[in-house]
Amino acid sequence: MATTTLGHRAALRELLGAADSSAAAPELLHLLVQSGLDQLPQPGGGATLARWQALASVAEHDLSLAKLYEGHTDALAILAELHDPLAQVPGNTWGVWAAESPHNRVGLTPAGKGRVVLHGTKHWCSGAAHVSHGLLTAWGSDDTRPQLVRVAMAQRGVQVDAAAWRAVGMADSASVDVVLDGALAHSVGDPGDYLARPGFWHGGAGIAACWYGGALALARTLHRANARVPVAARCPLRLAALGKVDLFLHSTAVILRCAAQWVDDHPYQDAAAVALRARLAAESCATRVLDEAGRALGAAAFCRDARFARMAADLPVFVRQSHAERDFAALAQHVLAAEDGNWCL
Repeated sequence: MATTTLGHRAALRELLGAADSSAAAPELLHLLVQSGLDQLPQPGGGATLARWQALASVAEHDLSLAKLYEGHTDALAILAELHDPLAQVPGNTWGVWAAESPHNRVGLTPAGKGRVVLHGTKHWCSGAAHVSHGLLTAWGSDDTRPQLVRVAMAQRGVQVDAAAWRAVGMADSASVDVVLDGALAHSVGDPGDYLARPGFWHGGAGIAACWYGGALALARTLHRANARVPVAARCPLRLAALGKVDLFLHSTAVILRCAAQWVDDHPYQDAAAVALRARLAAESCATRVLDEAGRALGAAAFCRDARFARMAADLPVFVRQSHAERDFAALAQHVLAAEDGNWCL
């Protein structure tokens, strides 16, 4: 299914709205890929906002699906940015697994012609049991920077271990361990390229759009609860909650739109500060919308509205992908480097 940029969100919503309500996130990811709805504009290519709008639309439907969809589309963007030949191969499904355990790194041994052999365990591999390929960071014996590699999952040297996955929120994202024992992989770029490329922070900001989409789903439930009551009978406390939620969402949407425009205007510049602001704003928005909606709607929304309850369980887990106070401290370093903080209206 080919779609234009303007029609992408509508096509996503139509397909997801018509999908079997019992379909799990991995099944829906494959459906989106088969329908061509994973082909998003490249970050920094002039339509970054459209890319983030697609991510938000998927997140509004299902956050576990959004986690897998964001990883898959991020992988396609990374492969394209680093000029990997698999960037243009249709039908593959991807995960990006770059979290590093300080005591358990994946090691690599060169095998010639860009090939490497992998040993070790990679943690936090969302969707690993269901994707065809993974992009992950590994380390050579003399490396001071990680090497990004791509690995086909269907080989004897790759095993998925779900024993440690006990999540309730974001359960369908299945961020399991991948055990690599002589797995053959291919280098993508040179050591350090994954972190040094401009698109690293573009992708980091894109996750904020997913958090925003989750907050939007909760806000719509609160909106419907107010709208179905006659004007004269509307609860002032619920109205106040909706007013606050409106402010949170509008404020965050402005930050995300400005961030997307900045990325398009400066595609090769360091976007760390822009991305950190977008992520921290979206995290705060998600947390505050969940709090206001939950307080206003009460226990019934958590116990009798399956969609609200699922989103309310998933969203706090997803936003913990933020690094919390460490991200605020990192943003402050960028603010200090900008002389007056660029705070003028």
